[in-house]
Amino acid sequence: MSRISNVFKNSPSGARGILNVYCTAGYPKLDSTLSIMQALQSNGANLIELGMPYSDPLADGPVIQASGAVALENGMTIAVLFKQLQKLRPTITVPVILMGYMNPVLQYGFEQFCKDAAAVGVDGLILPDLPEYEFETEYGAIIKQNGLDFIFLVTPETSEDRLRKLDSLSTGFLYAVSSSSTTGNEKDFNAVEQYLQRLQSMNLQNPVLVGFGIKDKATFASACKYANGAIIGSAYIKALEGKADVAAATKEFLNTIVPQH
Repeated sequence: MSRISNVFKNSPSGARGILNVYCTAGYPKLDSTLSIMQALQSNGANLIELGMPYSDPLADGPVIQASGAVALENGMTIAVLFKQLQKLRPTITVPVILMGYMNPVLQYGFEQFCKDAAAVGVDGLILPDLPEYEFETEYGAIIKQNGLDFIFLVTPETSEDRLRKLDSLSTGFLYAVSSSSTTGNEKDFNAVEQYLQRLQSMNLQNPVLVGFGIKDKATFASACKYANGAIIGSAYIKALEGKADVAAATKEFLNTIVPQH
């Protein structure tokens, strides 16, 4: 069983209230990556989603786009990231998921990317622009050979048939996008709850984490009513803006979501 699956299996709250926090590799400083991950782990993050910055990020809103631009300017690349992540384990014990786009991964070499990710202790991948067909016919086997989980995204507009198909192809969890817009936008959480109730009623094989628009204790609690947990990205990146002490900023922010006792 993968480290990601274990988080849900061993959750003291019955696989509820799982918090996945997104951070951009190389932001705010090139060498911030590991210290931010350490701070996230120490202050209640159950999973860490590490964004690989890219110049044309389709699903990302302005806050994450801006953090990616800073990271690229800082000199972050996939090769630099893997060098940093050589010190990942055993200090970081929570699962780590790399989130990014196919273009830079293909430039790096897909098979080499998966090998190198597995070698440093990465647990899973989220590549929103990897189509289902290409996953099934070409890339899925490489991902599996390297022991990585792969997480597909679904939206309120995803048909039931396609939803079940993506659920069958995903491992680790299913990423439920709260609406068909970019990250960081305001959401109508009544509509989101109806969508999550529909997902819950389908008895999917994977746990469900909700992303896009989760920004505070109230939206996190709302997402957790009908899903296993949620993903926070833009709100956390905003909390780091202009902060010299990323550990203190992380602690302060996560305390507003999941207070540490």
